[in-house]
Amino acid sequence: MKFKGFGGGSDLITGLDIGTSSLKLVVAECRGRRPTVLHVYEEPALGLRKGAVIDLGEASQAINRAIAEARKVSKQATKNIYVSIGTPQAKMQISRGIVAVSRADAEIYQDDIDRAVRASQAVNLPQNRTIIHTLTKEFMVDGVGDIVDPLGLSGSRLEVQSLIIDAFSPHIKSLIRAVELAGGDVSGLVFGPLVAARAALSKRQRDLGTALIDLGFGTTGLVAYEENRLLGVAKFPVGAGNISNDLAVGLKIPVDAAEEVKLHYGYALSREVGAKESVELAKFVPEAKAAVSRRFISEIIESRLEEVFDLVNNELKLLQKFGQLPGGVVLVGGGAKLPGVTDLVKQEMKLAAQIGFTLSEEWEAEGGAFKEYLEDPSFAAAFGLVLWGMDSEGRTGNDTNNTRAGLKNFFNYFTP
Repeated sequence: MKFKGFGGGSDLITGLDIGTSSLKLVVAECRGRRPTVLHVYEEPALGLRKGAVIDLGEASQAINRAIAEARKVSKQATKNIYVSIGTPQAKMQISRGIVAVSRADAEIYQDDIDRAVRASQAVNLPQNRTIIHTLTKEFMVDGVGDIVDPLGLSGSRLEVQSLIIDAFSPHIKSLIRAVELAGGDVSGLVFGPLVAARAALSKRQRDLGTALIDLGFGTTGLVAYEENRLLGVAKFPVGAGNISNDLAVGLKIPVDAAEEVKLHYGYALSREVGAKESVELAKFVPEAKAAVSRRFISEIIESRLEEVFDLVNNELKLLQKFGQLPGGVVLVGGGAKLPGVTDLVKQEMKLAAQIGFTLSEEWEAEGGAFKEYLEDPSFAAAFGLVLWGMDSEGRTGNDTNNTRAGLKNFFNYFTP
């Protein structure tokens, strides 16, 4: 299995966010430092569970329809695709790499930095796991840390602390194969929470200290930043789809009807719902004759979301940042659209909270075109994939934490 490499010099970059319930595609032209949106498309997902391909045939059919939309813009748009990978089986670990500075004058050059990063990738992994990212947390020169970029500094020893993200190799292969069967060429796979943060967090938010929560259908992602440095990233096997399952059980109705109840009458904070409000289930299930308290619906939703935010809080406690991020919490993903969710986050996480969306100042959109998608929190990852692709191809001047180093390691795994 071979990759085409890093985009082949194309001015078109396609972001393909493959989620459990939907596929989201963004095609952009990238001639300057700000990409121009050319096409946006959404397609129901098939053959996936919690971000992993479980039926290659079904997944390829759905992806094929998305790739066909990219082909309408240009055939070249199918040759440079950045794809999200979002399985909760991805694992994170901190690793250090130490090298001696190679030159007699002790000045640190790029090859010293590259050697240090490669040294940090020398971790023991089972045969069925592959590194997908090596993200720099900080550099140290002769024991002095908190250095963002050591290039040009002087010292005898260079050390790097990296965050290594690895994933289950069969999941990676299946995802790539599904895109290839649909006629697309993968230029890079990127861990889902990272691209959502790339699109929705400003530099000021990353400086202040902010947690981004990507509340998807089958999974929930977390990314935390402080002083413009990545603190940690995590993925949990629970999402907004679990709320629908809970409602189906609690209300004794089909899951599809429960999803509609959630969308039309759901609220994340039960105390804000009037005790006398009721919902006629016959609107969603013709044979249902009973009415149900809307507060009861809200209590089911709140209970599941509390579980999700408990998982997030536990991760922040491990990072020693629980309740201590001045930038608060930014919510993206389809689950972020649930009314009352920011109030519940404030209650459970003891932080300010807001709904996030793609930062429009990073994009060109003629006459307000595609504004509805830029302002949709569920599209943050798809737009972030394009930006990540631009970063990794050196089009923005923004080095996304050694993105290329991580991707090269990933490509080498699949190249004979």
